[in-house]
Parts: sequence; C-alpha cells; structure tokens
Amino acid sequence: MASTYSPITVSHVESQPLPPTKAGIYETLEEKADAEDPHPITTTTTTTTTTSDNTLITSPYTTPEHILNLSTLDKANQLLARALTTLAPIRPDYATAPYTESFNWDAVFSTLHTLAQSEGFYPWPRRSFYVVAFRSILREDADPERLHLLDERSHAEAVASGGLLKYWFGVKNERRENLATCVWRSREDARAGGTGPWHAQARAAGTTMYERIEFTTLELVLSEQVGHWEMKPWRD
Repeated sequence: MASTYSPITVSHVESQPLPPTKAGIYETLEEKADAEDPHPITTTTTTTTTTSDNTLITSPYTTPEHILNLSTLDKANQLLARALTTLAPIRPDYATAPYTESFNWDAVFSTLHTLAQSEGFYPWPRRSFYVVAFRSILREDADPERLHLLDERSHAEAVASGGLLKYWFGVKNERRENLATCVWRSREDARAGGTGPWHAQARAAGTTMYERIEFTTLELVLSEQVGHWEMKPWRD
C-alpha cells in the first residue's frame, strides 16, 4: 500500500482526532512509491470484482483470506458491497480534503440503485452503515515492510470477523499525508473486527510509525429507494 495505518483497528472509536501519541486504526501500510507529482489522482487500489457468485474482492488484497463472502450478508449489504467496488477518489488532495467531497459517492449510490432495481430488491429499506476515515502523516523513518505486513494481516482479521464491506487506501503525498477508509455493516462489526492480535500490534506501532493519526467515524444513511444519501457524525 502507500503510507500506512491500520484502519480496521476500530475497537475504540470517537469522531475526533487522536493526539500523535495514540494509534487505534489501520490506514494503509504499503510504501510502494512516493507521490512525486501531487497533482494526479493516484491510488494503489486494485480493481474490485466478483470472483464467483458468492465472493467479492473489496480491497487491494486479492488472496482468499481477504475476499468477502457475500453469503454472510443480507441482501441490502450484499448490494452495497457490490456498489462500493466502484468507489474511487475524484480529487488529488483527498488526504486533506473533506471526506464526502473526495470520492464518487453519487456514482456509487447510482450503481446501488441500478443493482437494487435489476434484482427486484424493492422497496429498498432505509439503512445505516458505519464508516471510518483514517488520516495520517507518516514518519520519514517508518518501516514500509512492517507497515504493509500489519495492514495486510489486520485486514485479514477484519474479513474473518465479518461485516467489512469495503476497504480503500490512497498513496501518501509529498508531505507523507494519506487517507484510508472502510465501510462496515455496523459499529458492532467494526469493534469486533479490531480485537485481534494483528490489530493490537498495529495500534502499538502507531506511536513509532506516524507523526500524526486521526480518525473520524460517520453514519452513512441510505433512504428508501436509495433516492437520498447522507453522511453525518456517528452518534451513539
């Protein structure tokens, strides 16, 4: 991946920045390249596709332990996971830009509307989903191989736990800033997904790998017929 965190580490979540001494997330852990030109929209995310009738690639990781088993989800979550395979950034400064303005959300939910229609999933029920955005500034001396390992293993833990619908990460910019994000079926799934040993290691690494880490938790609300969507701060 590009710069890193451990975004799936969301066992304790609040909609506010973390101070530089804390780490409780997994962003992206791959340091394949520095972004020499900050202007193009560059990301390490691979194309996400359905690998069979019941499995879906929903992250940059494509080996079996990272693939979503659609049969573990109800129909609404299956359709959203499929629509989220089209998620992509629409501006080069996504690492620092407003979250809802950084991705092609309208296109994602247009795809969801089409999928729901084509599969006769109407009426679409009003549903809420749990979204986490991870922003970071990587230390110059951070170990890219270690970061990548922590991220990759944390993602496998989260997939095994269940309910992770999407994981995306970008490429660090010239200031070593980056953004990663994940969409969960529920907050409960996110908490459970962050309890494994690799997540614990990722949290511990945050104090030595990053100059700054912050996360924001959001509620994604999709209205009836997928005719309207909104993201707002998560409230218990």
